[in-house]
Amino acid sequence: MSPDKNRLNTSLGLAVIALAATMAGCSTMSKLNPFGSDDSDARPPVATRSGTPGGSSSVDPGGSVQPAQNEPNMVLVSQAVPLASGAPEEYTVQVGDTLWDIAATFLRDPWYWPEVWYVNPQVENPHLIYPGDVLALVTIDGQQRITNIRASTYRLSPTARVTPLAESITSIPYERIAAFLSKGLVLEKSQIDQLPYILSTRGDHLMASAGNDIYIRGGQPSPNGTRFSVVHIGDELRDPDDNALLGYQGIYVGVGAQSRGGDPATIALTDTNREALAGDRLIPETVDIPLNFFPKSPDLNIEGRIISVVDGVALIGQYQVVVLNRGARDGLAPGDVLSVFQAGEQIRDRFAGGSFLGSGSRIMGGEIVTLPDEQAGTIMIFKVYDRIGYALVMEATSDIHILDAVRNPI
Repeated sequence: MSPDKNRLNTSLGLAVIALAATMAGCSTMSKLNPFGSDDSDARPPVATRSGTPGGSSSVDPGGSVQPAQNEPNMVLVSQAVPLASGAPEEYTVQVGDTLWDIAATFLRDPWYWPEVWYVNPQVENPHLIYPGDVLALVTIDGQQRITNIRASTYRLSPTARVTPLAESITSIPYERIAAFLSKGLVLEKSQIDQLPYILSTRGDHLMASAGNDIYIRGGQPSPNGTRFSVVHIGDELRDPDDNALLGYQGIYVGVGAQSRGGDPATIALTDTNREALAGDRLIPETVDIPLNFFPKSPDLNIEGRIISVVDGVALIGQYQVVVLNRGARDGLAPGDVLSVFQAGEQIRDRFAGGSFLGSGSRIMGGEIVTLPDEQAGTIMIFKVYDRIGYALVMEATSDIHILDAVRNPI
């Protein structure tokens, strides 16, 4: 295996460790808080370095492991969790790693990392992973786990309780979803009603562009200097399953910064792709998106579709943002992982029912058969609203298109 692959595998392992540790600190496997208290009075079980060779292997399938009452860091494992082929025994976290990469390095299916992550109580802030941390495969009570065996200097000393979150490893690359914050998205009607809107343009202008000032009303008061993305409300977006209105396409117009507060407030446009019109909405560029969640399979069964893609491309690839017709009301939450499936093609079976009469005959009939849906990739939810969800494409093994199905990973 190449050094780059080993590094990726190691990075994934780190992510797995973080999630498992969180789960271990809970009394149940549901509703985990990966960033809970790092303090533990429990004496952890003895861990030994894994003797698993660098090849395809899996956790011992001999049954569930019941942790002792005084060992809250142990994880209840309900099934064997296969390791990735060539999973390393040890990995040093690098700058630029993500939890997803680290989990994929150690595990065949990254969303299982909560079941193998083990919190090391000797590490400061064990729920967070930093560049320079060393993750390793260990064996605890006969089960393989991933844990942080050596912390880096990125962590603060035990006497300082302020955690340098900006340096910790995030679940997904933030720069990949930056476009979501500013350039084209789907807006629910309830969101639109809460956003400030352009009232008019300063001077004798019916429309505004870079270099113009605009007056806005609505939304929450913001301090001077706050940056906004201007979005034009476009076409309706309806659920392909029941034709229900989900929201409206947001068309990116440009950006500006607030120069004067009040009602109305003044925004100076600094960059535009098209003219800004009265009624266009403004989205603060301080939208909060959590980056330290852990990938997992959804708690409920999800059957949905991709209904839009940010930037409007025809073919969807890795690290692009897609919009789903499923949201919080359907049980989706940040960190949920879904598989993408291309709909099976419909073809005519010329051989069924005697419709094929020979090479010289004209073939007019035959049964219509729908081929199986084929898996095309993996996506991770990073933000949800009531009826829509935003996801980042983590893996694309084939072309992904709008209206492709999304389901729980298999």
